[in-house]
Amino acid sequence: MFSRRDFLQWAAVAAATTGYTSGLTRVAAQQKITQDDLLKFDAKGNVTLLHFTDVHAQLKPIYFRPPSENFGVGAFEGIPPHLVGKQFLKHFGIAEGSPLAYAHTMVDYVNMARAYGRLGGLDRTATLVKAIRAERGDDKVLFLDGGDTWQGSYSSLKTQGQDMVDCMKLLKPDAMVGHWEFTFGEERVLELADEMGYPFLGGNVFDTEWDEPVFEHTALFEKGGHKVAVIGQAMPYTPIANPRWMIPNWSFGIRPEVLQENVDAARDEGAEIVVLLSHNGFDVDQKLPTVVSGIDVILTGHTHDAVPEAIKIGKTLVLSSGSHGKYLGRVDLDVKNGEVVDYNSTLIPVFSDVIMPDPEMAAKIDEVRAPYEAECSRVIGKTEGLLYRRGNFNGTWDDLICQGMIEERDAELSFSPGFRWGTTLLPGQDITVDELYNQTSMNYPSVYRLEFTGAQVKEILEDVCDNLFNKDPFFQQGGDMVRVGGMGYTCAPKENIGSRISNMTMLKTGEPIDPNRSYVVAGWASVNEGVEGPAIYDLMENYISRLGTVNLPKNDAVKVAGM
Repeated sequence: MFSRRDFLQWAAVAAATTGYTSGLTRVAAQQKITQDDLLKFDAKGNVTLLHFTDVHAQLKPIYFRPPSENFGVGAFEGIPPHLVGKQFLKHFGIAEGSPLAYAHTMVDYVNMARAYGRLGGLDRTATLVKAIRAERGDDKVLFLDGGDTWQGSYSSLKTQGQDMVDCMKLLKPDAMVGHWEFTFGEERVLELADEMGYPFLGGNVFDTEWDEPVFEHTALFEKGGHKVAVIGQAMPYTPIANPRWMIPNWSFGIRPEVLQENVDAARDEGAEIVVLLSHNGFDVDQKLPTVVSGIDVILTGHTHDAVPEAIKIGKTLVLSSGSHGKYLGRVDLDVKNGEVVDYNSTLIPVFSDVIMPDPEMAAKIDEVRAPYEAECSRVIGKTEGLLYRRGNFNGTWDDLICQGMIEERDAELSFSPGFRWGTTLLPGQDITVDELYNQTSMNYPSVYRLEFTGAQVKEILEDVCDNLFNKDPFFQQGGDMVRVGGMGYTCAPKENIGSRISNMTMLKTGEPIDPNRSYVVAGWASVNEGVEGPAIYDLMENYISRLGTVNLPKNDAVKVAGM
């Protein structure tokens, strides 16, 4: 059978013969794929799982450059998701220049983006979901939202998530879990969760006073004649990675023993299929089947990784469906005698120029954005180079933010958190208010100005580095390395905490960072309460407006050793 992947691979052949990297036109690229091609799939059994995660409030199509480095350590070195670029293409048998190569890697990214266009858009996702529901039948399809849905844009900040809840209602998910949702605060989360009309699951979220569950842990469904249990898992380290004071009465954690109890309870209630809808992160969810039994499928999120097909670990399928609305994950299950006997899986890239927008969703997006559209469209500058966020150690958006904080706050050094959310701008594009808030939209945006000794700076870097490169994924929090401005350093990911960071140097003078000297440091997104300073989006609007045109020098201040 000529599959969707075969077609998307074949599309690269014509691109190669026309000299793709020299500039395949958008018209030519679009002629090589159609909506029907994206939906082609070798269906299996009677149950279809659709997975959508980490959209970060992106209602419209976007550019999002995949990472140029994603280092794994220990048992996770050199395996998905810790493969990028040509290594990723080779591992999964994807041809360079193909639509799948563009969707999954940064190889020749700018040329590919200009040819194939943006991805995502909730109206395009709605088209795909409705088409699959129509093909399979509503009684066979579960559509699951992996969280990080409400936060990440101008309109989501102004409405405190209402815009996303209003739009997601039209997609009719069967359940969701959360992470950045919790940065709206306990009261707002409960208010929106009550309004959604589908379960907000969180089997690992407990009340700190009575140690009782805050949310339902499991939702049960009848699909395709089979009983399906969906167990929800929120981001385990929410009170550490985000402000605890926003959710003072709730505790989190991986809680594998609680998860095992919930899996066993679902089986006791007759569940033939157990699905974990998780915001743990890919590496955590690759370890989880080795300590928790009885899970058939883990639909994982949080780390924004995307793999073209599910990975099997023991008897458990693990699928990570990317971020920012770029993909729709699909897993079909064939169940006999209470067991999964066959399956098929895929990740559908949501090519926005190819997929027809769903009229109902498009109208709702226009409605919720209407009060903010003029402000969102306001141009504050232009970029000469590629502005992106993802990468283990730096991205050009954070290079710009670090530079802006140093100049606007009269600092020597700067820290920008290693968030994996934030869209991409191609060279020559305008920087709008919308694009700025795609990088900075949050409820704790103050830019502090403090003094740290050189020893404290190293301690901060070591601590964040251990969160990223701890050999035990249960101790990883899922972001990238804190970005730094004004200094360079060497990182050895395979070393132990305290020994990973060396050669810390002031870029301005070339002098080593003195452990005993105090340095003025600017940063943002502190998890501490009562931080004083201008909001990052206001500071950066002033800075970018003053620059007019952004032209960043190449950043090679961070050296990686031993990888």
